[in-house]
Amino acid sequence: MTDLKPEWRKSTRSGSNQGACVEVADNLPGRVLVRDTKDRDGGTLAFRPASWRAFVDSAKRVGPVG
Repeated sequence: MTDLKPEWRKSTRSGSNQGACVEVADNLPGRVLVRDTKDRDGGTLAFRPASWRAFVDSAKRVGPVG
C-alpha cells in the first residue's frame, strides 16, 4: 500500500503578498485538508469532500468580504 501525501495548492485568486491565504489538499480519498499558509505547522482542518464543496459553493454565492 502506498502512503498518499497531501498535495497542497493555493487558490489562483490569492495574492502572493497579502498573507491571508489558505492551502487546500484535495487529493486524498474521503477528505479535504485546509491549512494556513502563514503557519503550515500550526494545524490542519479536515473536511468530508461534500462538506467542503458546500462551503466553497456558499462562499462563491456570498462573495468577497471586506
